[in-house]
Amino acid sequence: MTRDPEARALPSGQALTKFSLAVNRSYSTKEGEKREEVTYVDIESYGKQAEIIAKYCGKGSGILVEGRLKLDQWEDKKTGEKRSRLGVVLENFTFIGGKAQGGEEGGSAPRSRGGNDTPAPSGDQARPWHSPKFSSSSPSTA
Repeated sequence: MTRDPEARALPSGQALTKFSLAVNRSYSTKEGEKREEVTYVDIESYGKQAEIIAKYCGKGSGILVEGRLKLDQWEDKKTGEKRSRLGVVLENFTFIGGKAQGGEEGGSAPRSRGGNDTPAPSGDQARPWHSPKFSSSSPSTA
């Protein structure tokens, strides 16, 4: 995790936790030169999973996520330009390696399968990526 997760409750009372992951990719060029690239991915989780992540994870925690892609689109209020951001809505996760919040080893936590019985909200509640409270660690916004 690139920063501590941000947790809040939606007006419906459902828990929402947002965080960002750095995904590293190592590769070699045709010339044999080793390179590494990093992609920053914004993740949102709901329900019990959101509560668990908020409680046990922090900046530097290792977490393996499975989820679905979600494209958020909006119009920039200042410039009038259309903006978009691709993120992930978490469906399953596993704590991996490293130390979680509170100094416990992240690898010892059980895998969370499902557990998110409540569907992600729609309408204005489904647009958390451009909420003023949540800013992406990724330097690029399409």
